[in-house]
Amino acid sequence: MAANQAGLEPLRLSILGMRCAGCVSSVETALAAVAGVTAVNVSFADHSAMVQGHADAAALIQATKLAGYDAAVMEALEDPAAEEALEAQRYRQLMSKAIVAGGFGLLLMLLEHLGWLPAMGSAAGRWFWPQTAVISLAIMIYSGWHFYSGAVQSLRVGQATMDTLIALGTGSAWLYSCIVIDYYGSLPSLATHAYFEAAVVILAFINLGTALETRARGKTSSAIRELLGLQPRTARVIRNGEERDVPIVEVGLGETLRVRPGEKIPVDGVVVEGHSTVDEAMLTGEPMPVEKSANSQVAAGTMNQTGSFLFTATRIGRDTALAQIISSVRQAQSSKPDIAKLADKIAAVFVPVVVAIAVLTFFIWYIFGPEPSLAYAFVTSMTVLVIACPCALGLATPISVMVAVGRAAQAGILIRNGDALQSAGKLTCLVLDKTGTITEGKPVVVSVETLGEIDKDAVLQLAASIESGSEHPLAAAILAAAAEKQLTLEKMTGFAAIAGFGVSADYKGQRVLFGNKALMDREQVKFSRFNNKLEKLSALGQTPMLLALGDSIVGIIAVADPIKKDSAAAVAKLQSLGLRIIMVTGDNQITAHAIAKQSGIAEVIAQVLPQDKAGVVQSLQQQGEVVGMVGDGINDAPALAQADVGMAIGTGTDVAIASADVVILQGSLLKVPEVISLSKATVINIKQNLIGAFFYNTLSIPVAAGLLYPIAGILLNPMIAGAAMAMSSLTVVSNANRLRWMKW
Repeated sequence: MAANQAGLEPLRLSILGMRCAGCVSSVETALAAVAGVTAVNVSFADHSAMVQGHADAAALIQATKLAGYDAAVMEALEDPAAEEALEAQRYRQLMSKAIVAGGFGLLLMLLEHLGWLPAMGSAAGRWFWPQTAVISLAIMIYSGWHFYSGAVQSLRVGQATMDTLIALGTGSAWLYSCIVIDYYGSLPSLATHAYFEAAVVILAFINLGTALETRARGKTSSAIRELLGLQPRTARVIRNGEERDVPIVEVGLGETLRVRPGEKIPVDGVVVEGHSTVDEAMLTGEPMPVEKSANSQVAAGTMNQTGSFLFTATRIGRDTALAQIISSVRQAQSSKPDIAKLADKIAAVFVPVVVAIAVLTFFIWYIFGPEPSLAYAFVTSMTVLVIACPCALGLATPISVMVAVGRAAQAGILIRNGDALQSAGKLTCLVLDKTGTITEGKPVVVSVETLGEIDKDAVLQLAASIESGSEHPLAAAILAAAAEKQLTLEKMTGFAAIAGFGVSADYKGQRVLFGNKALMDREQVKFSRFNNKLEKLSALGQTPMLLALGDSIVGIIAVADPIKKDSAAAVAKLQSLGLRIIMVTGDNQITAHAIAKQSGIAEVIAQVLPQDKAGVVQSLQQQGEVVGMVGDGINDAPALAQADVGMAIGTGTDVAIASADVVILQGSLLKVPEVISLSKATVINIKQNLIGAFFYNTLSIPVAAGLLYPIAGILLNPMIAGAAMAMSSLTVVSNANRLRWMKW
């Protein structure tokens, strides 16, 4: 984390835990003691601290925590409108440079075509051509200064770039033209052509190509801009019993905020009062609104719909889920997959090689070329320099990665690095966790059967009544089912939880038992005639529980963690892609195979501890498989890290972004084949770009050097070379942007 620089901008912290004015002194003392701090001003009114100096933000937060408080950086949010304005400004500047250079160059070309330019040896020519040299130099400085300064900077560090080629090509054109003017009488008549128009028109084409490329490249950042656009600028905070709208940067940790219908949620938090539905589509890709009530988590940038509610801020600034997602997308967009390394290595030596080819071309034409050999030598070497600019080569990989990562983000998929984007399409085996990945991860009542004189509702009512005092995970499922049917719980006495068996209690003078077969066997309640039914339920992956009233079994309630509605379809789609699918779970063999059967998975490894899942992945890799792991991103972290591509799948704001290469923000496995399809499409797109760029340079350089002249009398014009170079870059960008419209 960068240190805060005094004199530039103070660091603003939100302080959580201050309850009186006396706390201010404690926080100020703690912050002032941090190395590099020059001034501290803590405000109790809004629970914030302004810190001047060179202190590291992490050190300030740590000092605050050691003093007994909590802190988070409060920082201004990025403005997508401002970013778009800057891009538009750069586009206008490039277009202006292109128009100025192109206008003058095309005017010279038109006058030459019409025969209206004065001869260099004439009285008018001795005035006209020096003036033209000065004007063209001024235009070159205006339209190409960024190229020339870049070339000089590269030279200082011993490097050569595309700026070097452009500067050499256009600069030599202008210099040669000046020599022609000064030594007009000493040169052969056929060598006395000035190339001022070529120099400026080349700059015009390159600036035009860069401008169009900038506009096309701007579309690749649309996902980031949409995410940034989710950030509201203000929030409605309740302070001292009053509601007030404040800038988002002034919202502190622990503050209570109100969200009204149709408003965006400003920061992450937990609902404390009210009920509503929230559209989380831009964060998760899930189109259905999510209901929110007390204790529900809400995320910054999501859209509240119908109701109004109060919530407590738990994450602000860079700590919100939205900020982390934006950071993750940006990090991925700037990363390079392995396929880019070849292009980088070639580009590193490409420019010096081109300069060498240009020099060689010059001498070959000068020594062996027809008269005027000097003019031919100059034109061909300049054309080589201009047409060989490796812009397209440099854009080939990063532009495709940017578009693909942005496209994925719009679909609720976070790709954290370029290697994962490349590797996902090469997977041969996919390891799937069961709970929360294939299944919902939440037990529910799937069936209630009555075996006595009482009806199903009465069975569920008694089971929920006796489980109301239990903390067992399955108890929650029973109580939820009873609440859904609006059943009133009966009062029971003598409750006892029997670990590993179930629960018992007394109801209206009768003993009530609810649990597994072992409980009934222990309490000598006969259940053998129900064994077949119990085995069938177990074979379906359900957990059957018996309800006994007195000495008789009166009902069976089956609880299961059902598979997600689209898991089977997702598995089928993955298998259609040629992937070997393996389910790895810590659950027992019977349940595991039942879930696998429902999902269409043939291979199952059950009763595997979380820490042993990484070993399973490693074993598959040793067999030659390229392994992807899909899990919840927290319990499966070792396996996710071991896999060639780790994919964390989850539905909350606490998605473990740092635990996997790919994070799927919603709970659907159908996103996994989308990741694989996007990976394959991106790699193909990158290869198309690289092949196109390599082919362009491989073919164009010999043509520019005059290879076709002895055969067909074809010699490439430097201005055409400049236009072709610019169009090659635009072609690469346009090809990459096709990924934006990819259909899953």
